[in-house]
This record gives sequence, structure tokens and C-alpha cells, in this order.
Amino acid sequence: MYTVGQAFTATRLLTQDDFDRFAALSGDDNPIHVDPAFAARTRFGKTVSHGMLLYGLACGALDAYFPDAAQLEQDLMFPNPARVGEQVIVQLKVIQVEEQERRARVETILSRTDGQIVCQGQTLLQWHPV
Repeated sequence: MYTVGQAFTATRLLTQDDFDRFAALSGDDNPIHVDPAFAARTRFGKTVSHGMLLYGLACGALDAYFPDAAQLEQDLMFPNPARVGEQVIVQLKVIQVEEQERRARVETILSRTDGQIVCQGQTLLQWHPV
């Protein structure tokens, strides 16, 4: 079904509306995400994405490219910020396949256009029998 080395890419431009809507849904209204004036005075210079919003972008790509699979586990790190107005590139790559268990391990990397990684990890997927 899936093969090691298969890769998929998606992109998303981050907007303040994305941050505000995510804050309203999650209840995480930390000013670093929703207050441009506050964020301008921080080391980030602009509002930054919620980590779980970035994870949501990864989940959306996983659902789009692996529609018959469910996530069994996911690990994540957020080494750099993703700021408002930045394009985020979502890259998925199959790194292991276990045919008998109907599982695939997928590397998930989200990066800015300057190459800096903003979210990285791996997910274990299990696909449903046909």
C-alpha cells in the first residue's frame, strides 16, 4: 500500500485570523499568539503560531495523503517559531512500512521557507483493511 521513501508536500500561509480562530477554539489566548502589539515587543517580533495549530496542519496533510489510515501515535518537537505572515511547508515521508500489521511510520516536518524547522516528529499510522 505505502512504500518507504514516498513523500508528500503541502503549504500554508499563516495568518493572524488563523491564530485568533485557533485561540477562540482552544482557549489559548496567550498574547504571543493573538496580540500583535505585545508580540512586537518580544524576541519574536510578531505573533507566533500555537504549536497545536502546526500539529493540526500536519494532521490535515496526513488525512489528505493517507485517507485510509488512523494515527496510533505522534511525537513532536517545536524547535523554532512560525510567525504570522510566514509560509509553512508540510513535508511527509514514509520511513518504515510494516505490511503485516498494516502500519507505516511517517516523518513529519514543517518548515519555514528559510529552511528553519518549526515542527518535527514522526507518526505511526495504521491503515484499514480493504
